[in-house]
Amino acid sequence: MSAHAPVTACVADDERIARDGLVRLLGATPWIRVVGEAASGAAAVELVDRLRPDVLFLDIEMPDGSGLDVLRQLTHRPFVVFTTAFGQHAVTAFELGAVDYLLKPFGAERLATALERVRAGLGEPVDRVADRLHDVMRQGPMTRLFVRSGAAVLPVMVDQLVRIEAWGDYVNAYTSTSRYVVHVALQRLVDRLDAATFVRVHRAHVVNLAFVRAFRTQSGGGMAAEMTDGTLVPVSRAYARQVRALGR
Repeated sequence: MSAHAPVTACVADDERIARDGLVRLLGATPWIRVVGEAASGAAAVELVDRLRPDVLFLDIEMPDGSGLDVLRQLTHRPFVVFTTAFGQHAVTAFELGAVDYLLKPFGAERLATALERVRAGLGEPVDRVADRLHDVMRQGPMTRLFVRSGAAVLPVMVDQLVRIEAWGDYVNAYTSTSRYVVHVALQRLVDRLDAATFVRVHRAHVVNLAFVRAFRTQSGGGMAAEMTDGTLVPVSRAYARQVRALGR
């Protein structure tokens, strides 16, 4: 990255104090140059499409269009760092494959982490952000799940998922070779999956039928899904009737 070619950034936030604070913090980073500010969603769309910055620091809740509305309308696709006062929006940011999200209030140290992720991501095709937005917003079952692996955000094709299990407020998503922690509640993910392929067999477990070798009755009278890798996934009584109906 050349000192003669700084990374350009725009800041969109309806709160003047928050906007000024972020601009001041960014001003302390020599390779970042803030080229514009916006106080509403509509203004952010006009600003970004006109100035075409490398990075957009985008508040999620704004008048005249939320952060998601802004992304949907942009023709220029910068890298995006979401800023928000509400932790639940981290799920949205993660689904969209944002470079990072900043939970207000944040300081110079947390911003520095986000900027390192921006710098690491500058070699990626920017249109991936648009692809992620399209995949989240479009109708029908999702085809890709974006997962974080170290500092990177990777697309995993949904048909490669073997099974999914709830883990607190997150889920573990398993492929045949890897396990990924995804920051989304299980039910929210289930709502986006193809019900003909992914079947919930337990309050905490979903299986991909393409990887189920058999549903087997256990010695104690319970049932389990035997996966092609040999894993046994419990089938609870609440979901056993639904599972038995698959063979009809």
